[in-house]
Amino acid sequence: MAEAAARSLRGPRCLLWALLCAGSWSLISAQTPQVIQVPENHSVNLPCKAIAGQGTPSRLEWKFEGSGNREFVYYHDQLTDNYKNRAEFHLNEIYLKSATRQDSGKYTCQVVGDSGLSESVVDLIVQVPPSKPKAEVPSSVTIGNRAVLSCVETDGSPPPTFKWYRNDILIPTDPKTNTLFQNSSYTLDSKTGVLTFEPATAFDAGDYACEADNQVGTSQKSEAVRMEPSEVNVGGIVAAVVVLLIVFGLAAFGIWFAYSRGFFKRRDTTNKKVIYSQPSTRSDGEFKQTSSFLV
Repeated sequence: MAEAAARSLRGPRCLLWALLCAGSWSLISAQTPQVIQVPENHSVNLPCKAIAGQGTPSRLEWKFEGSGNREFVYYHDQLTDNYKNRAEFHLNEIYLKSATRQDSGKYTCQVVGDSGLSESVVDLIVQVPPSKPKAEVPSSVTIGNRAVLSCVETDGSPPPTFKWYRNDILIPTDPKTNTLFQNSSYTLDSKTGVLTFEPATAFDAGDYACEADNQVGTSQKSEAVRMEPSEVNVGGIVAAVVVLLIVFGLAAFGIWFAYSRGFFKRRDTTNKKVIYSQPSTRSDGEFKQTSSFLV
């Protein structure tokens, strides 16, 4: 439905722009987006400021864009299917009865009236507290190598900012501001929740946890995960030794099995040929063996 509506809208738009270029219409610039925040499952009014000064509009439309989704909210003088049961249309606003996190995004009101074409934009942020984040921490790190720790949280709206803790002690953005972290070399991005040690040192061993907060509800903290920098990659060495032992064991078993089945016994491949000659015609009283053997 949205695709068909978009196709039908392109025609009037082309006509409008032609008229504008010809000087028969005036274009009112889009206003600065208005930001509205509302807790999830609460009602909210989305004002259409573009209606001001237009008198009775000849066309009015609402469009939504958010999280990769684009659709009409109000088109051809009616709410679209996705909004019929949960929204109300008024000439100067759209009323959402119960906003959900999927409603976060940009709402554009376009009006064609006495003064031409105008539009206004509302950025709606449906507030959702962060869920419990997950700290992704490498269990073993080789000293001198790079170590990347990530804090993952997907529900919070607006997107939360992040903090990191080592052994329940807050990690400062600048390691030089705290004597407990002066021997560490790291960068901390509070917006993405990525903590990068470059390089990791023995001083960086500890239990790491992250915290997400977006000023909505209570901040949430992850479970702590242990990171243990070491001189060598002990886990990799142990794994390599185990693999080699398995390979040697399989090879020894294969050789033994082949011997037990006689695949390696020496076989006598000498061929012996026997040639027989037919006895010549002799008298009854005469007989001589004429067979010969050739080895």
